Amino acid sequence: MEDLLLFAGSASRQLGTAVADYLDLPLGRSETIRFSEGNLFVRVQENVRGRDVFIIQGTAFPANDNFMELLFWIDALKRASAASVTAVIPYFTYAKGDKKDEPRVSIRARVCADAIEAAGVDRVVTMDLHAPQVAGFFKVPVDDLHALPVLCDAIRAKSLENLVVVAPDAGFAKKARMWADRMQVPLAIADKRRVDHSERAEVTELMGSVEGRTALIVDDFTISAGTLVDAARVLMERGASSVYAAVSHGLLAGGAAEKLEASPIERLFVTDTVETQPIPMPPKVEVVSVAGLFGEAIRRIASRESISVLFE
Repeated sequence: MEDLLLFAGSASRQLGTAVADYLDLPLGRSETIRFSEGNLFVRVQENVRGRDVFIIQGTAFPANDNFMELLFWIDALKRASAASVTAVIPYFTYAKGDKKDEPRVSIRARVCADAIEAAGVDRVVTMDLHAPQVAGFFKVPVDDLHALPVLCDAIRAKSLENLVVVAPDAGFAKKARMWADRMQVPLAIADKRRVDHSERAEVTELMGSVEGRTALIVDDFTISAGTLVDAARVLMERGASSVYAAVSHGLLAGGAAEKLEASPIERLFVTDTVETQPIPMPPKVEVVSVAGLFGEAIRRIASRESISVLFE
């Protein structure tokens, strides 16, 4: 641990500070400058020679600027002779672009993985990749942490009665089963149809009983809140007594706040992996910190200990 240095990019200063507090370490001095034409400049203001360095940098809002900043941090640290550089990416932008599912499109997640490796990274730590196979795009080790235990603890503290976990679509059913098993409650699955790239989807059917129950919709992220709100409407129509939601990454934008406030959702739980949202957090949103989880993962990596035990 004495060789560990922790830095935070401009997109994750709050989370970086909280992780540093957990580890009882000072946050490394650094600066990011944005020039008038949009050019980025980063500078490491510590001696990192021969040290194991962790750089925490989110890649959302603005996604491309923050992704480029991450690449510049990795390059700067490697050129400053750090012994190793671990990129801690709380939310991995472009993870949805994991396959070529229509003609003449880019596999964006693979391009991002190649760029991060080309910059010189030695390891990647992230949380709840939208597509787990994205980890296989890297040749370096990737630790994909799970927000599930932290969010489950926050929800248990609310003492919600007669709970049922709801997957917003069949693709998330496997992960939603993990939620249901951990909470020891039943599972229901919504059938979602998406026809284009407009970030809008329609919930058309529901498999499982929710009548008279408190429904908890779970997902890895939300942007417009459209799927959550549509699922909540269907759940109330099917007799749910109340609806809550929990997502790992709260990428709220556009009219998300208005949709949430007008929806039957009583509370939306999100983590602090994204801190550069273009809108203020609506009153219905409760932010749960995963700084301790990232901090413990960093400590275990630096100490050559197992990370998987955190999720057993």
